[in-house]
Amino acid sequence: MPPRRGKSPATIYDIAALAGVNPSTVSRALSKPGRISAKTEKLIQDAARELNYQVNPMARALPTGRTHTLGLIVADITNPVFFRLVRGAEHAAAQAGYTLVLAESQESGQREAEATHRVAPSVDALMLVATRQTDQQLRSLAERKPLVVINRDIEGVETIVPDLEPGIDQGLEHLVALGHRDIAYVAGPPDSWMSGARWRILNEKAIAAGMTIVNIGPAAPTVAGGAQAYSLAVASGATAVLAYNDLIAIGMLLAADEAGDTVPDRLSIIGFDDSFGSDFTTPKLTSIRSPLALIGELAVRRVLQLADADAAPFETSATDLATELVIRGSTGRSAGSTVHG
Repeated sequence: MPPRRGKSPATIYDIAALAGVNPSTVSRALSKPGRISAKTEKLIQDAARELNYQVNPMARALPTGRTHTLGLIVADITNPVFFRLVRGAEHAAAQAGYTLVLAESQESGQREAEATHRVAPSVDALMLVATRQTDQQLRSLAERKPLVVINRDIEGVETIVPDLEPGIDQGLEHLVALGHRDIAYVAGPPDSWMSGARWRILNEKAIAAGMTIVNIGPAAPTVAGGAQAYSLAVASGATAVLAYNDLIAIGMLLAADEAGDTVPDRLSIIGFDDSFGSDFTTPKLTSIRSPLALIGELAVRRVLQLADADAAPFETSATDLATELVIRGSTGRSAGSTVHG
């Protein structure tokens, strides 16, 4: 039977007719390459290209229950902190033959739960970044669907959290060397696990270093949130600030400029994550970098191990997830300091 040449999408039966093989051979060649002879596989691949064949994941799922798609839900799709993470996840998914589906929660636990409910039936596994759902919700979800949670530690759920201590240690050492003794932390959303984790480590280590530290916030994790926090940071008497994320730090830079203050002369500012665009500011932003691309890649590898017993193992060392300080122009000597470089 000659292959169909009409407008309807090509099927494996059309490919089989053109290549002169059985449809079951086409199915094996397209779903798991390498299981038939190289010569026959090339015939099938050539026929598929000639017919402009496109894999339909929903049709593939009918006999197998698998769609070869993964869901990634982030807190805010406009936040540049997620750019490299999404790219790392997309790269790993494509290498494994999976398609990545992206959704956002708009920093809302309720919206995230709704997005998860919509996406979950159509994907083989889920990854949640900076989730705002409760621990119980996440444990319940992990029982129903392979799940990896990023930037939050939950007992009983597969999680990926960067090592915060190296970057925070470097940040505090940098500030001490510049003569800063009174610092502030501008906290993020009250339901952010990561904001609380950063504060706990900062508070402990700042006190151990003989510094005073105050917690300002919570602040919206946006440029506007940072701008609103600037006057509070100045009023606190701090000479340096560590912000929950780079967007808050950038908002503080803008507010300082609006007030006629000079950074870092008036206030030194450090962000978190070293997200895309943090070096576009004036001055360029000093930030504590997280290995975002690796975290995205690792999330995909781990969730595939949960969803697919045949998935290749992917191991990392503890140092791979370490944060590190990136020094730029938004930090300088404390006013009145006698420290010399």
